[in-house]
Amino acid sequence: MDSLAAAPGTGPATSPLPVLRKPRRAANFQDLPSDRTLVMGILNVTPDSFSDGGQHATADTAIAAGLRMFYAGADIIDVGGESTRPGAVEVSVEEELKRVLPVIAALVKAGALVSIDTTHADTAAAALDAGATIINDVSGLSMEPEMAELVARSKVPYVLTHRRGDASTMDSLTDYGNVAEDVAAELTGLRDKLYAAGVAPEQIILDPGLGFAKNEEQNWELLRHLDVLQALGHKVLVAASRKRFLGSLLTVAGKSAPPAERDAATAAVTSIGAFRGAWAVRVHDVDASLDAVKVAARMAPTGNN
Repeated sequence: MDSLAAAPGTGPATSPLPVLRKPRRAANFQDLPSDRTLVMGILNVTPDSFSDGGQHATADTAIAAGLRMFYAGADIIDVGGESTRPGAVEVSVEEELKRVLPVIAALVKAGALVSIDTTHADTAAAALDAGATIINDVSGLSMEPEMAELVARSKVPYVLTHRRGDASTMDSLTDYGNVAEDVAAELTGLRDKLYAAGVAPEQIILDPGLGFAKNEEQNWELLRHLDVLQALGHKVLVAASRKRFLGSLLTVAGKSAPPAERDAATAAVTSIGAFRGAWAVRVHDVDASLDAVKVAARMAPTGNN
């Protein structure tokens, strides 16, 4: 793709965007706002995501969706090519790269700050070469040893997510004593492995892994006790958007609310997380969460970072 004019959905006749924009200098992690919680937009380039599977399954539709989020104000666009929902089927690294690399390159050219959502070190390395500047890894306790080496070598920010098992087993691994303390302890063990590989403390961002090997009440308990993770001394990312525990909360007549009807509840979680000092929230609906973090920042004007 030679210019944004070539991206479907970005021309003057077809665009959901009001104007055509020239390529910008790629955003820099150090230039991100520091006076409010950041908003990370979710871009699933997959046919089987739990919330929007198939909507952005091609490079063209994904690029258009990513540009909409970027121009709506997302601070970071998180691009993933493999669903991590419970029961999801694993895809090959080759397929994952085929899905994400064109999207990353186009968004970086537009000036977006891009993170790669992957559990595979090879995918992460290729994504960094394509212009991504953050690795978001939900592998948890099954982290690839090569991932720590890559993070140390590249010196990029790294989201360290808590998860037990994988997509096929994690729902059966929800036995905790005190969920906040146990999650913090297991993340500490992973963090120490990163330290041993040469990763600097300031590179690490912690994600409690809502929905990953946690039941409904455990997710709420983690949100109540973000301070337990914050006490470890790292930035904290909250990724609650459209997840099952929100659908269960919004049950009507015995039927859980579908993912597309969970955005208002997600925005409420965003506001609470931001008020409690989350570094960033990872969301599908950028506009509502951007409003929410601005409200939270106004209530706590000293900032969250």
